Amino acid sequence: MNERPTARPAAAERPDPAGYPEIHRPLRPRMDGKPAQTLVFLHGGNVANWMWDPQVKAFPAYQIFTPHLPGFGARAEEDWSGLDSAADDVAAFIAEEVEDGRVHLVGQSLGGVVGLRVLARHPELFASALFTGAGIRPVGAGTRLSTAAQLRFGDAEWFWKVQAGAFGIPANSRRLYSEHGLTLRPENMKAMLEEVQAGGLPDGLGEYTERLMMVAGAREPALVRKGFADVAAIREDTVFRLAPGLHHQWSVEDPLFFNAMVRAWIERGEVHPRLERVPGLQHEV
Repeated sequence: MNERPTARPAAAERPDPAGYPEIHRPLRPRMDGKPAQTLVFLHGGNVANWMWDPQVKAFPAYQIFTPHLPGFGARAEEDWSGLDSAADDVAAFIAEEVEDGRVHLVGQSLGGVVGLRVLARHPELFASALFTGAGIRPVGAGTRLSTAAQLRFGDAEWFWKVQAGAFGIPANSRRLYSEHGLTLRPENMKAMLEEVQAGGLPDGLGEYTERLMMVAGAREPALVRKGFADVAAIREDTVFRLAPGLHHQWSVEDPLFFNAMVRAWIERGEVHPRLERVPGLQHEV
């Protein structure tokens, strides 16, 4: 593991694709006087931990971890060694930094896929979990064609600009998205994408017994929400919801809504009222 920077960036600073801190200490005490809780955000597959800057700024009373996954951001030169290895890497980071109490885990896309494995392999670390855009089922030919294009054109800036538009990345984040995309090693992306796109859930997920919510953007590929049924077969008390009108990367597309959803879930175990139910998966909170 790299030495982990601890400072929070100033509000006026623009995040660096490789230099965004992984550890963000609380900026103010909790209103109830209790010790700060820890909130862990796991980033997606074509981005790095800088994607969570709107969330870091929204939770000043929390200790926040935004780890770089192997092969991304400040760790772009490291080899991707598999989902289970990435999950163990995250768990080791948390165990090293948190002495008492369990943490809250949030993951988007690849971060959600890794997060499911962290829950399965290290369930004792977590008080709640929330994942959005996590692919669970094997992808189809269209997605594999898109993957082939990424592996072929990933060294071209125009490709990442097109991708940013397709994923609904806001204009003020597209430069970072493109700059980071150009740092990704093709061999890492090939190995990671093949593993993620094969689908499947980790053994042991049922050992995690605390709160779990799975969310999909209503305008992202339907395959994401179809995978919810596979999780429900293992954990009947999982909550499933759709974010209306939003795309895959909706943590930056609508950060105010996203942050409010996270706060309701981790602080009160409640589902934000703007989230929509998924037909056929109607578990009550």
